[in-house]
Amino acid sequence: MTASSIDPAEFRTAMAGFPSGVTVVTTLDTEGAIAGFTASAFSSLSLDPALVLVCPALTSATYPHLVSRQSFAIHILAAGQQDLAMAFASKGTEKIASLDWTLSELGNPVLPGVACVIECTLWREYEGGDHAIVIGAVQRIGLTDSPVLIYHKGSMTDHPSPVLEAA
Repeated sequence: MTASSIDPAEFRTAMAGFPSGVTVVTTLDTEGAIAGFTASAFSSLSLDPALVLVCPALTSATYPHLVSRQSFAIHILAAGQQDLAMAFASKGTEKIASLDWTLSELGNPVLPGVACVIECTLWREYEGGDHAIVIGAVQRIGLTDSPVLIYHKGSMTDHPSPVLEAA
């Protein structure tokens, strides 16, 4: 494989032009405390079996816990949850230590008020440059009608729920 001639800053700018949802991935650390990171690199992968993928940075402090626990929750953030996204995007654990969360029946830390939570077990893991490609087998979905948080061109904004017309 040859070295890329693509400028990393230009690549980041190009990718920021693609709007995406904002997710927070959580798991438990070795002491049973919540660990997590904010991710825009999230996607559905397969309907049968139900699989999703998320791509943590290899330098993420949460990544080793996710792999060792083999279980995690992906939260699609609701409109107005920019502070939550920023707390999980920061380094260190002090910003998330005081956040509210509950332990699900599957043993994952779950955040309140999100638009959707998808609980997974680790199905496969692959190398992906400076990130890992983590594929989760979906075990449970908690869905609401809440509007979602969107990331586009370096900032987060609320996206309203679409108004559906009666047929």
